Amino acid sequence: KFDTVGPLCRSVEDAALLLAIMEEGNTPDLSGADLAGTRFLVLETSAMEDLREAPAAAFEAAVAKMAAAGAQITRGHLSVVERALEFAGLLFAPEAYGLWKHKIEAAPEVMYPEILARFRLGAEVLASDYIAGWRDLEACREEFNQAIASYDAVLMPTSPILPPNMGRLLQDGEYFVAENLMTLRNTRIGNLMGSAALTLPTGTPSCGITLMGAPMSDDRLLRLGAGVEAALA
Repeated sequence: KFDTVGPLCRSVEDAALLLAIMEEGNTPDLSGADLAGTRFLVLETSAMEDLREAPAAAFEAAVAKMAAAGAQITRGHLSVVERALEFAGLLFAPEAYGLWKHKIEAAPEVMYPEILARFRLGAEVLASDYIAGWRDLEACREEFNQAIASYDAVLMPTSPILPPNMGRLLQDGEYFVAENLMTLRNTRIGNLMGSAALTLPTGTPSCGITLMGAPMSDDRLLRLGAGVEAALA
């Protein structure tokens, strides 16, 4: 339920074309897309906390360009996001362990030790807790989707950090865990909420801006993305 597949492309148009092929559907009409009259919510939750300097500056610059192109920007805190994030440990690991147990346990040495330890935690979660966690997360998703219904999309930095130092990642376990969790933090929000999401480059290397919408809103999100792409060009 958490693992997802999506295209990685050079443009929103390419993403729309590839998604249509993957879904065996029609490509959404992106012609004339702009941001006039659009409404966006900057998600003032943990997604905006502890941002490194470059991702923070790139995000704010992108939001300013969107506003200049006609978008209405609102900033707001949704406490349901923090509640949903609490379910990550309870739900992610059991799903991963259930799906990949036989493959990973057959050759555990191929997995980085810190990730292997996190992966194996999935074996310790009770089925009753897992089911209850999903019930509560579904309630969070419903509350979240109701809260964002009046907006075209939610905005947040794609990642709060820049790519970490590879050498140190391989040698320093504590550094790996800290950087890994920060890298996953913001995209994890969309994952938990079951949202459609599109990330675009801001023009600053390794710094993206994510647009997040309701589940199954891919076509609408792609048209919005085309408007954002034009505003950021």
